[in-house]
Formats: sequence, C-alpha cells, structure tokens
Amino acid sequence: MKSLQQQTDAKMNEGRQKNPDFMKVVDDIIEQAKAFQQGDSAINLGQKAPNFSLPHSDGKLISLVDLLHQGPVVVTFYRGSWCPYCNLQLRALQARLADIHTLGAQLVAISPQVPDGSMTKDEMQDLEFLVLSDQDAKVASQYGVAWQVPEFLAEHMRVDRKLDLEAINNGNGSVLPIPATFVIGQDGVVTWRYVDVDYRTRSEPEDIIQALKLLA
Repeated sequence: MKSLQQQTDAKMNEGRQKNPDFMKVVDDIIEQAKAFQQGDSAINLGQKAPNFSLPHSDGKLISLVDLLHQGPVVVTFYRGSWCPYCNLQLRALQARLADIHTLGAQLVAISPQVPDGSMTKDEMQDLEFLVLSDQDAKVASQYGVAWQVPEFLAEHMRVDRKLDLEAINNGNGSVLPIPATFVIGQDGVVTWRYVDVDYRTRSEPEDIIQALKLLA
C-alpha cells in the first residue's frame, strides 16, 4: 500500500499536469507563508492542549476533557471534505484506526464546516472516528493553526471549483486551518505534533502510531 506522502505526491503531480500555472502560484504562496513563519505559533511539545467543546454531525457536543478521561487523543485539523488532500488523509487515518484504538487512543478530526455538511452520510459511515465542526475557527486559532486564505486561492475555489466557502463554513470562509495533527497525552500535554502550512502535505499515520506507542 502506498504511503500517504506517495498518494499526496501523486495528487500534486496530477494537479501540476492539469493546471501548471495555478500550481506554480500555489507554490509561491506556500513559500511566502513559510517565509513569514506562518504556523510557527502552533502549540508546541510540552504545552497543555487547549480544551474544546465542538459539535459532532449529530449535534452532540464533544469535549477534549471528556475524551482524555478515556485515554490519549489524536487531534487533526483539516480544511474540509471538499479538499482532495484532506480526503486522502482521512482515508489513510481510517485504515490505521484499529492500531490507534489498540494503543488506547481516540482520533478526532476538526474542520470549519457546518456539522451537517462536513461529509455525506455515506462518507460518515465509512469513518469510525469523531468528525467535529469548528465553524468560527476559534479552536484552530487557539491551537495556532488558523490561516487567512489568500484571495487568489479563494477566487480559484469560487470560480474554478464552484465552492462557496462562506456558505460551507457558515460565513467564515476566509479562514481555514493549517493541516496539523497533535498527539495529546492523557494529562492534556502535547507529546507529538505535525504542522505544515503547505496544505498538500500531511502527517503519516505510522508516525502518529509511533508517537502513541511512546505513551503506552
């Protein structure tokens, strides 16, 4: 089976072949974001993870504190179900979910999408972990991974992909999370993290599992 990085690289290459000019501008935007050290304010190793209470697709509020009573928690921020790189990541995490559970941990995926629109019913049935809605990006901001979407990308989504992020994210489409994953010990302290402002790269599930093994 291909690694998540291999899958995302293939998706990026596909994009470069179909729309090289667009991908070149995205490369430039990402480089600029890195130059300004966007994402460097993300909570770091050894820091206490901010608590949250966010709605699940069924409307039930899920809090980090309650989850930590049961064991370690893996928190991953993703842009939304409309993002092909996010979908690759979520499927890759689902494929290793049994390993995560075996280590006593739970997986939580957070996006800005409204609770009833983050995924279709079929997609929700395929995912056996919690998918929560951070509509105002408040939790993403608390974790230091909120990102102001450049107008070029916003326009590309509106015009080329016919995506209305304002509607999808309930009026806050200008802010998306930097794809980031945090492993949080039962004491609420971050023990491992992956943060990259380049939304086309994600943490490998195997790395998450290795981080959880250190907590076992």
